[in-house]
Amino acid sequence: MKTFRSYTEVSACVGQEVAVTDWITITQEQVNLFAQATGDHQWIHTDAQRAAQGPFGATIAHGYLTLSLLPVIAGGIFTVEGPKMVINYGANKVRFPHPVPVGSRIRSNAVITSVEETKAGVNVVVTNTVEIEGVEKPALVSENIRLLVY
Repeated sequence: MKTFRSYTEVSACVGQEVAVTDWITITQEQVNLFAQATGDHQWIHTDAQRAAQGPFGATIAHGYLTLSLLPVIAGGIFTVEGPKMVINYGANKVRFPHPVPVGSRIRSNAVITSVEETKAGVNVVVTNTVEIEGVEKPALVSENIRLLVY
């Protein structure tokens, strides 16, 4: 994990890749639990037999499951010393270019996109590109905003 001593150090890294995370495996149990939590039981996610005959050849993770895993996948990429707290402030853009088949391994590549002082604190925008092992097209590209509150 990279540690910045201040948000000005973060600012100096705008446009740079901060890290590539470790791989994690997407399991059917995760997909089923997400379906239970959200009520999204579409067969492409939860019915392995039917999905095997479907367009992806297997069950796939919900796009929003992949997005919701960003704190697990990319949450430990970097830290900034000094703020009282760091808040997940939202996202500017979210795209799901490629489905994530169950059993796939994914990881995130994180680039600091911008740093902006506001009345609430400092917004650090990080572009996370979630890769699927062995697949050229990313599973997810998302600009996520971390609010550093001082």
